[in-house]
Order: sequence, then structure tokens, then C-alpha cells
Amino acid sequence: MTTDDKLVYMANQIARNFEALGHDHAVAATEDHMLSFWDPRMKARILALAVERADALGPVAAAALERLRAGVVPRPQTGATRFAAVDESGASDAG
Repeated sequence: MTTDDKLVYMANQIARNFEALGHDHAVAATEDHMLSFWDPRMKARILALAVERADALGPVAAAALERLRAGVVPRPQTGATRFAAVDESGASDAG
């Protein structure tokens, strides 16, 4: 599996995880996840792949990438963790 294949797979996997939320919310949540957690190089490459290999993307992933390309910034969808400041204790389940 190439790096490009992995990126397409990951985009579709993230989208599938959010599909239970309904199409519009799943699109926003997928875009929010990519904005929050994907490296800029990953985002740049998946945006290129959205054109080159559009047929490999599911409808939710494709719509999320269209919004990402257009510069639409979704409201945070899954703000589950607020990380502690450098010297602050607690507030995160990350350890």
C-alpha cells in the first residue's frame, strides 16, 4: 500500500466513523478532524488526491475535502479533552 493509498484509506475511515451522525454533521466532523490532527503535508496531499483519485473517496470524505479546499472552518465537533497548561494539573485524561 502506497502512502497515497494510506491517506485515502484514512480519510475514508475517519468519515465512516462519523457517518452515524448523519451526512452534514459527519462531513463537518471529518473536516474538523483533519484540520485538528493532520499534518499540513498530509492535508496538502489528500487535497491533491481528492482531484486525482476522486473515485476512491466516499461521499462524506469527498465533501469534507471540498469544504477544506474552500476554507470552510467548522465549529469544533469533538472537543472532548481540554489539555492542561504547562504547570497546571489535571484536566486531561491523556496522563
